[in-house]
Amino acid sequence: AALMRDRNIGSLFVSRGNEVIGILTDTDMVRRVVAVGLDASKTPVEQIMSAPILTIEENRTLLDANDMMAGSHLRHLGVARDGKLVGMISVRDLVVFLTNLPRK
Repeated sequence: AALMRDRNIGSLFVSRGNEVIGILTDTDMVRRVVAVGLDASKTPVEQIMSAPILTIEENRTLLDANDMMAGSHLRHLGVARDGKLVGMISVRDLVVFLTNLPRK
């Protein structure tokens, strides 16, 4: 939680060795730690993360990403290149992008 706060981000990939095994989001923290009274300093990330990560290939459109998020009720998608996870896109990313588009 402190890392997300310090970097002003709402999610982090969770890895074991070189393998990404899940995603931890601010929503996971609220629903699975705070709301049930767990001690965040003693709760393993693996216990509260979301897995597996839903991914979208990097050559797909923003509309495709939006549709995937809406259809799966998720706010984050992993971005893959040739099936390998290379990044993340969030609802916040979409909103920022659309907000910065030139207006007619």
